[in-house]
Amino acid sequence: MGPIELFIIAVALAMDAFAVAVATGVALRTVSPRQTFRLAWHFGLFQALMPILGWSLGLTVRDHIEAYDHWIAFGLLTYIGVKMIREAFEEEKQGRGDPTRGFSLVMLSVATSIDALAVGLSLSMLGVSVWWPALVIGLVALAFTAAGLHLGKTVARAERIGTCSELLGGTILIAIGLNILREHGALDFLLS
Repeated sequence: MGPIELFIIAVALAMDAFAVAVATGVALRTVSPRQTFRLAWHFGLFQALMPILGWSLGLTVRDHIEAYDHWIAFGLLTYIGVKMIREAFEEEKQGRGDPTRGFSLVMLSVATSIDALAVGLSLSMLGVSVWWPALVIGLVALAFTAAGLHLGKTVARAERIGTCSELLGGTILIAIGLNILREHGALDFLLS
């Protein structure tokens, strides 16, 4: 996996965190540096840890599924992409209080990073090391979260931005899944 492809995956995964951060910024209206740090740190940390967890799980089953691992990677990325696109059209519910604290912070961190678990599993099946991708994914999520939180406090139409970012993220993940199939020659029958 090249650096450009890795960056595209990291950006696609960060779209959920970005959308949630924008909505959180709109809900909070005033955002302190402490709130920015808490949300960005947790989202970035979970985005970095989930691929490692998925990659570790994938190592245990990789030898058994090498012949069709590219199809599994495609399926996982497509599932995540379709899920992100579907969620872009669902009405987002915002709870009361400060979502950058306590249990809601942990739940948001897990919810926005669960897609990265499947990406880590895909990386394992493709035989790609997870350490550098996990770091890049975490840092990109951290940056997008901080930017989204501050954008959200200044933009009144955050729902539209969140929808567009999730649509873009989902489409990118599906395109990357198709590219994996193309690289493994699995789409040759369509291209002939």
